[in-house]
Amino acid sequence: MDRVMRLASQRAVVIFSTSSCCMCHTIKTLFSELGVNPAIYELDEEPMGREMEKALIKLLGRKPPVPAVFIGGKLIGSTDKIMSLHLGGNLVPLLRSAGALWL
Repeated sequence: MDRVMRLASQRAVVIFSTSSCCMCHTIKTLFSELGVNPAIYELDEEPMGREMEKALIKLLGRKPPVPAVFIGGKLIGSTDKIMSLHLGGNLVPLLRSAGALWL
């Protein structure tokens, strides 16, 4: 869990994903279209991906644990939470406050 939290705090936006996950792709595309350049960790391509996946399962309380999005070093959640924030107009202000967006 320490590795996940350390990685999550190194950039304004961090996404833990798997390369074959369609919901992960959706979230990565959303952030890209908003102009955000997140750090993305593909768990199926990371040497310690299995351990990170187990830590994310504990943090999120669900399986599969991806996509898992951290903004400003804080766990925000998965697709449902990100889309809810976005549709409610709260995602962009959150990204600005974390320093992920300038305008």
